[in-house]
Amino acid sequence: MESSAVRAELRTWLAAELPAGWLDAIDTGDLDTVARLRSELDYADWCRRLGRSGYATPTWPAEYGAGRSMSARDARVVHDELTRTRVPRPFNVLGIGLAGPTILEWGTEEQKHRLLLPIATNEEIWCQMFSEPGSGSDLAGLATRAVRDGDEWVLNGQKVWTTLAHVAKWAMVVTRTDPDVPKHRGLSYFLMDMHAPGVEVRPLVQMTGDAEFNEVFMADVRVPDSMRLGPEGRGWDVALTTLMNERVALSGAGSIGGDAVGGSSVDRLIARHAPVSDLITRQRLAQAHIDSRVIKLTNARAAATRRAGRAGPEGSITKLMQAEFNQRLQKLAVDLEGLGGIAWEGPGLHVVDNELGTFRPTDRGDAAGIVRGFLRAQANSIEGGTSNVMRNILGERVLGLPKEPDPFKGRAWKDVPHS
Repeated sequence: MESSAVRAELRTWLAAELPAGWLDAIDTGDLDTVARLRSELDYADWCRRLGRSGYATPTWPAEYGAGRSMSARDARVVHDELTRTRVPRPFNVLGIGLAGPTILEWGTEEQKHRLLLPIATNEEIWCQMFSEPGSGSDLAGLATRAVRDGDEWVLNGQKVWTTLAHVAKWAMVVTRTDPDVPKHRGLSYFLMDMHAPGVEVRPLVQMTGDAEFNEVFMADVRVPDSMRLGPEGRGWDVALTTLMNERVALSGAGSIGGDAVGGSSVDRLIARHAPVSDLITRQRLAQAHIDSRVIKLTNARAAATRRAGRAGPEGSITKLMQAEFNQRLQKLAVDLEGLGGIAWEGPGLHVVDNELGTFRPTDRGDAAGIVRGFLRAQANSIEGGTSNVMRNILGERVLGLPKEPDPFKGRAWKDVPHS
């Protein structure tokens, strides 16, 4: 479909679904009216309607009720138009960015029909349970066990740094099902009900005041074999699909990470402080604009490669670039606030937002929001694979550098020392 036709079709749908006056306010630049109408919108109801329309996940197959079977190019038009019109998006970033694509690639038809639509409609939030206290960067060394008992599996172990576990309905869980083979070959991947008996979630409070991350304990948690994703023992392959999508999701503008600065893009940041007379600050702003553009172009090339059916290292490249760029950008945003980045009038950083605890799924362009963005950005070079891990991947898989020596390569997991 032509881009103009996609945009026109979406705009017709938005005109019918949004409150009267919303699109007119966008066209005239009346952002105060947009903000008022947005604050009055029933967020849960809006997410249901957006998800059922297919526009929340436009590339997903329409047959599962959650997509429109669009090409990546048409989906980009949808994304750009939804961004332009400032409509709320589903909060379910891990479900849409990670779980959905992994289920589409590895799931059974029953799993796809059961799980995809509630992801798109924001009705069932997802979390990713990979990292463990004793196997952070070495994911394949994880120790959480899953033992088969008839048509069920019994899970025991601990995960950490689990984003949104405290509000999630479902979890992506990688477990060890065979300790007698090398670590990469003895893993299986499950979709676990976070409300099942034996699941305990303990929030980890961040310096922003939010408790976005959690540690999760599993004690004899039973998961039906029907909720195993992919073949038994192929959990590493399934996890790689999730990780690839995670790096894409955290890679730049239009992603989970985005180029937001307290709700402001680079251009909005420039507009907030124009004119800027200090030459060094102007250089920093210009460099931020250049970096943002380079990341967008790199993402476009990566998308073209994926459309051609060639999956490469682009996700690691742009994930590394975006993480460090966003940290620089957030620091620049706080520096530009001057004393306003130290103390301000009005609400603080710790803002309670209904069932989502302290995580607010809306933009905050005030000083508190900018400071919160700066503090939150410190996790960018850790989450989704640390920057050092990304450099190792690029060094080994792109530059062809030798891997670090592994004296235990090929040994059974049970015979390898563990922390």
